[in-house]
Amino acid sequence: MNSVEIVQRQLEAYNKKDSEAWLSTYAKDAIQYSTEGQILASGHEQMKLNINVRFRETDLYAKLINRMVCDDVVIDHELITRNFPEGKGSIEMLCIYHVVDGLITKGQFKVFNKIVFGTADS
Repeated sequence: MNSVEIVQRQLEAYNKKDSEAWLSTYAKDAIQYSTEGQILASGHEQMKLNINVRFRETDLYAKLINRMVCDDVVIDHELITRNFPEGKGSIEMLCIYHVVDGLITKGQFKVFNKIVFGTADS
């Protein structure tokens, strides 16, 4: 499976909220971190805990806006519908995936343009 195929499979599993399929696209020792360098998760156990919390959001959905590929690096620009404490909304996310031997080994993420459509009370 090439870099684009594994990242696409990861996106599809995310949108199906299938944590096992999503996790199977990552190396067991993969690291996820912000573009500022903050580690968000290291390894499958921590990644699974984090993603299971996210998958509880009823409106969660990632729409691919643009994808760039440079060898084994896949860069996605996504619009993600989320359920925030203050209500349903969206964020844009820059996702940089590094793929080695058919698995994502490193993911870097930058969140921007958060919009809340309405309050949780409305």
